[in-house]
Amino acid sequence: MDRIAEIQAALRGEGLDGWLFFDHHHRDPLAYRVLRFEPAQQVTRRWYYLVPAEGEPRGMVHKIEAGVLGPLPGKIETYAGWRQQRERLDALLAGCKTVAMQYSPLCAVPYVSNVDAGTLELVRAGGVEVKTSANLIQRFEAVWSQAQYESHIEAGKQVDRIRSEAFQKAAEALRSGQRLTEYELQQFIATRFADSGMVTDHDPIVAVNANASNPHYSPSAGGSSSIGKGDLLLIDLWAKFNQPHTVYYDITWTGYCGAVAPDPMNNVFGIVSGARDEAVKLVQDAAARGRELAGFEVDDAARGFIRERGYAEYFFHRTGHSIGEDVHGNGANMDNFETHDERRVVPGTCFSVEPGVYLPDFGIRSEVNVYRGANHAEVTGEVQTRLLTLL
Repeated sequence: MDRIAEIQAALRGEGLDGWLFFDHHHRDPLAYRVLRFEPAQQVTRRWYYLVPAEGEPRGMVHKIEAGVLGPLPGKIETYAGWRQQRERLDALLAGCKTVAMQYSPLCAVPYVSNVDAGTLELVRAGGVEVKTSANLIQRFEAVWSQAQYESHIEAGKQVDRIRSEAFQKAAEALRSGQRLTEYELQQFIATRFADSGMVTDHDPIVAVNANASNPHYSPSAGGSSSIGKGDLLLIDLWAKFNQPHTVYYDITWTGYCGAVAPDPMNNVFGIVSGARDEAVKLVQDAAARGRELAGFEVDDAARGFIRERGYAEYFFHRTGHSIGEDVHGNGANMDNFETHDERRVVPGTCFSVEPGVYLPDFGIRSEVNVYRGANHAEVTGEVQTRLLTLL
């Protein structure tokens, strides 16, 4: 099935008359990725391309960039002045009552909200209702092929191995009394990724104590804490193979730089891992029963577990994010905190489950990846069940 036929089948499944793609100055990269084309020339003027649920696609481009939609099928009209643009846009949308666009009501899914408010007004002025393309985007951006699933499983084996090596390196430094900084351990991981044929969009997070309470902390060559006895050590690492269309594996583990972890750290790890397991169980039960599940429900499960134990104020990010060719993919996020994500957790997609508790002195996060299959859901790598002890 070619791409246009796939889009049309998805539109019929959503009960929409069409999908209106629009761009100006490459503001919407999703349009190019979903349609699988590169513009034939520079994009400095507005173009529109409608894929109807039935019939041939059609588009509209400015006369001075008449070839911009050249690679796409269907009749392409041209326009010049703004009056002509409005007239021909109305004609382009003739017969459509509802169209999807890269828009999200109240910006609930900011990853999809790429169309400006003025363009929405222009489309609505023609009597056409605009619906969010969020579920469609997930279908074409977040659902994995079998090859991508296999690349994720293999990436997981490599990343889990490198994670183990990193904690072992920290343990050896502690035993020998050798100074090891967060930055040095971060660079050790980055080098091991490169040696294993893997790439990442950013160096991993290696953080001790209060630094681990900053979920996006990044050590630097110019200033980084030493890893010493009695410290809490958090490592968050993600990577994929350096090959086209491979997908990420993304995890977080924590350890105590000593023989016996203090009760407060063990207690927090138990709460965080319990919240993680509660969220995973919800997904697995829904998948087994064939029940539709939204991203916000998964967040509610993890967040409720932490709230009941009195740590709600210390969990201040979403429970998880979509994973794909980008480490933060375009599928449903496990989120009812930063956003209210109503997108369905659909088969063929993968996401992180990573609750955390971030206290003033230390932070703990436990992250796994969950793949939602046709009638099951699985954690795709190793699962941390206790706080590691490094001596």
